[in-house]
Amino acid sequence: MAPRVLQYKHNERIITSGEVEKRMYIIIEGKVEIALSDGNQKIKVAVLGKGDFFGEISIFSNRPRSANVSAIGDIKLAYIDDIQQLKAFLLRNPGFAAKMVHVLTERLAKTDELLLDKVSALNRLQVTRDI
Repeated sequence: MAPRVLQYKHNERIITSGEVEKRMYIIIEGKVEIALSDGNQKIKVAVLGKGDFFGEISIFSNRPRSANVSAIGDIKLAYIDDIQQLKAFLLRNPGFAAKMVHVLTERLAKTDELLLDKVSALNRLQVTRDI
């Protein structure tokens, strides 16, 4: 498979929240900012750099994108468009496969932690109302 590479300029949008597309990216050069927005407020979730990946959920799901991703400086990205390409890439790059499992596990653990914090906050509000 020939390299599939895209380039973006500083502040250029790579992914827009709400769009539906199937594409995962791997950062070859540069950095990206991952941000959530509720329409009024932008919340920076992460800054990713060389060797990091994003957009992987779209490979496995038809859900709309949940975050905005923008270039920080000029960047170069490799991309994968479907599960078959991802499987082939991971078989050729077992080190990246191990990294991907580790990163996804960390992201899930962080999501669990945030969810538990929200449930605890809701429970505290309920107790306060009952008093």
